[in-house]
Amino acid sequence: MAYLFLFIPAIGWGLMPMFVAGVKKSNIYHQIVGSVLGAFIFGAVVTLIKQPAFNTTTFLLAMMAGAAWVIGQVGQYYSYSKVGVSETMPISTGLQLIGVPLVGVLVFGEWASTQAKLFGFIGILALIIGVAFTSTDKGTAEGNKKNQTTTMIVLVLTTLGYITSSSIPKALKGDGVMIFLGETIGMMIATLIYLICTKQVKVLKEKQSYQVIPAGVIYAVAALSYIISVQLNGVNLAFVMSQLCVVISTLGGSIFLHEQKTKKGYIYTAIGLILIVAGAVLTSVF
Repeated sequence: MAYLFLFIPAIGWGLMPMFVAGVKKSNIYHQIVGSVLGAFIFGAVVTLIKQPAFNTTTFLLAMMAGAAWVIGQVGQYYSYSKVGVSETMPISTGLQLIGVPLVGVLVFGEWASTQAKLFGFIGILALIIGVAFTSTDKGTAEGNKKNQTTTMIVLVLTTLGYITSSSIPKALKGDGVMIFLGETIGMMIATLIYLICTKQVKVLKEKQSYQVIPAGVIYAVAALSYIISVQLNGVNLAFVMSQLCVVISTLGGSIFLHEQKTKKGYIYTAIGLILIVAGAVLTSVF
């Protein structure tokens, strides 16, 4: 059973982008609303069933993590519309894999040994090169150079939200279900603020927002499974396996969403994926 939870996050997070991109005529606002609603509904149902112990401080910090997640997710959805899922996911995942370990080292004192630091920084180097390969402006027939440059800038800035969202829970102690519910409430509040600031509250009345809810449920199942996997298998192994989602989403974007790349683009993407997976292993296992 423990090994089952190793694979659910990768499968869920890998499939989610395809479910989101598959909703026709949906925009960033529909996508973030539907994703957050789906996650909240799942979190609320599981909370009612399990009835976890409640801690105010942990819950509030979890809400902050959820709000930060929205920043990262908005950037990712923006990128889907510009360069597609198959190019967005390797870049986004690679940036997270660079940022999260660095926070672990600088804030939480991870990589304490010399060996860990050596393999960790080699892993980060592999990740940086891997991201460079997957984001090459000569590799895709779908987006032009301007799209790719703008997308890279947006992803770098908004991925800070993902990094914050992934780092806060490391400092939290408490029931995983309670933490997840706090995150989803933070997501709801941040999404509402985002809609108000962008004057897009109208999307709450549009059907596309609710058609994305299944993608949010898929995300929620993966996220809760990841929390359980950490408890059963440890942080390092759970984290490495969850990052296999980049392979599923990248290949799925090309195969099922028919996102076109040049021959050189496929070669660069394959090399980049190999380097990203290798970097993930080096930064998390050693």
